[in-house]
Amino acid sequence: LSNRNLIINGAMQVAQRGDVTGANSSGYKALDRFRHTISIGTWSISQSTDSPDGFANSMKMDCTTAEASPASASALAFVQKIEGQNLQHLKKGTSGALNITVSFHIKCTKTGIAVVNLIDEDNTRMIGQQFTINSADTWEKKTLTFAGDTSGVLGNDANSSLRLEIWLDAGSSYKSGSVQSSWATLTTANYFAGGTLNLGDNTSNDVFITGVQLEVGSVATDFEHRS
Repeated sequence: LSNRNLIINGAMQVAQRGDVTGANSSGYKALDRFRHTISIGTWSISQSTDSPDGFANSMKMDCTTAEASPASASALAFVQKIEGQNLQHLKKGTSGALNITVSFHIKCTKTGIAVVNLIDEDNTRMIGQQFTINSADTWEKKTLTFAGDTSGVLGNDANSSLRLEIWLDAGSSYKSGSVQSSWATLTTANYFAGGTLNLGDNTSNDVFITGVQLEVGSVATDFEHRS
């Protein structure tokens, strides 16, 4: 069961860039390997010790300037890109394509619906699912299983082929469609379809995330801790 987790630094142990304040643009902030898409509000992003049992750290996003009515093409999300050479065992683009399961722990100051998307960069394809934060200020574990994709082979190279994206807020251009619950051509309007979390609407909003795991199969196994 070793090397199950396709996510690097899912336990938020490494933050070589240091904590970031005044973040209002997209890029790599604080936690290694995770890239933030920020065009809603301004944020402080840091490595936190607020974490669920079994973890020492989490990523904290703290809203410092709110934007309750974002522009249509605005977004708030964080992403990890995965190289194609690390994904060949998914058998994507073949008749034997395997299911993938995403799991993570999240704690937020507000409740609402957010969205997880998997993006096939090589073939411009996408699949997504909603998840709900049910209780404010409470660590919750979320598990989502995505069907294997029989279309679109991933390149066997060091280029980014698959993105795991967790969307927390967006303008109308990204949520005017419907949840893309099966693999199909990427549709921009479906990125945050049905999303209600709207994390950027108040400076009292914080979110903490850790234990991010992406693995083959339909079951979320225990988080794979690595040094």
